[in-house]
Amino acid sequence: MLLSSTDTGRILSQEAGYGMLVLFGLAWIGLGVWWGRRATTYDGFAVAGRNVGLALGTATAVATWVTSNTTMLAPQFALQLGLWGALAYSTASFGLFAFAPLSGRIRRLMPHGYTAVEFVRRRYGRLGSIPFLIISLFYALTWLISMAMAGGKLLNALSGIPYEVGMTVVLVVCVLYTLFGGMYAVIGTDFIQSIIILVGLVVVAIAVLAHVDVADVHQKLQADRPMLLSILFPAALMALFNNMLFGFGEIFHSNVWWSRAFAMREGIGPKAYLLGGLLWLPVPIVAGFLGLAAPALGIGVSQPDTVGPMVAATLLGTGGALLVFVVVFCSLASSIDSLLAATSDLVVNDIAEPIAGQMMSIQATDAIKRRWSLFAIIGLGVITWCAAYPNIGTLATVLFFAGPMVGSCIWPIIGGLYFRRSSPIAACAAMVAGTSLGLVAYFMIGWFVASLVGAAVSGVVFLIAMVFYPDDFDFKLLSDSPDAPLAVGSADVAPIDPDGRGGMVGDSRVGGETR
Repeated sequence: MLLSSTDTGRILSQEAGYGMLVLFGLAWIGLGVWWGRRATTYDGFAVAGRNVGLALGTATAVATWVTSNTTMLAPQFALQLGLWGALAYSTASFGLFAFAPLSGRIRRLMPHGYTAVEFVRRRYGRLGSIPFLIISLFYALTWLISMAMAGGKLLNALSGIPYEVGMTVVLVVCVLYTLFGGMYAVIGTDFIQSIIILVGLVVVAIAVLAHVDVADVHQKLQADRPMLLSILFPAALMALFNNMLFGFGEIFHSNVWWSRAFAMREGIGPKAYLLGGLLWLPVPIVAGFLGLAAPALGIGVSQPDTVGPMVAATLLGTGGALLVFVVVFCSLASSIDSLLAATSDLVVNDIAEPIAGQMMSIQATDAIKRRWSLFAIIGLGVITWCAAYPNIGTLATVLFFAGPMVGSCIWPIIGGLYFRRSSPIAACAAMVAGTSLGLVAYFMIGWFVASLVGAAVSGVVFLIAMVFYPDDFDFKLLSDSPDAPLAVGSADVAPIDPDGRGGMVGDSRVGGETR
């Protein structure tokens, strides 16, 4: 259900919008430069020296997960799918809860790791890492594009700044301060952004409740749109489970979360992700109420993914519009910078370094990897800008196109972390089958079932393939540093494994198999 009436008008002037944009843009760039002074090595640039504590770890989890999708899609879900829609987006917190124990195991298994793709490559070989790398890059770009689109839509809805201008400025700001500071700048700004976001949402919620009678909203919805209150709304029920599995897939596979697991001190990850999930859980519920209030208040919205900011700004006036601007701008920046940093790690460690080493015999030194990271961040920014510029589709349709892909990665990741029998064939077959049938469901049924189908198919295929093609993996292989040099001719140098996992430190041949 899409509303197709005219907008209620711009709440901020273009001058105020440009002023806020310049103010926060310069602030984040300045902070990025300041924090970036600590990123003197590639390890510091990519994983913040692996020494992030509980406060910063929790803050970066909250800020990164409170994306513009939370503040803009949660109201859209409520507007289109009713009460279940508002609750559906909150189920994404279950992904943070579930990743809490996984983050601790990841840190113990790979104390020298950088990326999720590196884990899959060392665990499943080329057979599993190639589809996983494709899915990871596609999802990261999809998320980046949706964030850039959200920035343009927000500024246009609040102040009339052209979509193209707002999208460009938000993206350029994030690219610049990520370039200067890497993960240090990302986590540092996330700490400030998380405080601003949480305080801002509390203020917005209190102010909106002071202007709106919940009983009146319920009565109006009951009279005009009773399906939004129905507990048997089929599309909403499917969206509930679809979004929950999408959240699991997003976090389990995305290097945004793996890079933080590697960056946190050992033992910090489980606590940080658990606290982050608890702090994040009420945010989409609060934001979703704005979507439910729109029909009752008679606020017309031409684009459903802007309903939250428009309702808050309309009810609270100029001050509310400024507050909404600040909250959503911070949520945008906290996600875009994280994606730029984490995805550049994938490009450097899982594409550039292997190609340079195997095809050109180039030794990737610390300085070279740092330079590659800068090129990767700029390249990702350019690609995102080109894809977001046409402004095609809503945030939901853009983001959830990747749903079946990330949903298909849930079981290979869990199996790879905990079960020795999980095999490369099982991982590859699960990802390919889940992605393929999930995309069929996306186009034939709708985005609200694609992740559900992808995850279900992937789970069944993974289990069957693991039974018929079991592995016997030694998890100790993951604890060695892949960069540790071995003496030429040493008996410890492992031969190349046919499935692509060869050449890792600590490999030995037992009975014709790599252990």
